[in-house]
Amino acid sequence: MNHSTLAEDLRRHREDLASELARLTAPPEPGSAIAFGKRIGEGTTEAIERLSTTATARSIATSLADTDRALEKLAAGTYGRCDTCGEQIPAERLEARPTTAHCIRCSAAR
Repeated sequence: MNHSTLAEDLRRHREDLASELARLTAPPEPGSAIAFGKRIGEGTTEAIERLSTTATARSIATSLADTDRALEKLAAGTYGRCDTCGEQIPAERLEARPTTAHCIRCSAAR
């Protein structure tokens, strides 16, 4: 895959991630009751649902940062080099994880 195609794919991926993150982190609608109580009610159910989206939002935020880093590396001409050791990241790894900034050895050490 050439770098311009990769950059376009990464930009589209970034837009999708940003949109999903915005949806997950949007404030609750005015008037919605979010509270924990002794009984399960609509507010408790909503509160639990909001809590369960936290991990997903964190994961998406991490993916968004990884995508931004990959785009920065493409622009700087350093895409495909490990941020930690500076070695070339194998093409197979980049194909499987185009947003990775680390080789397998350095990723395992983190």
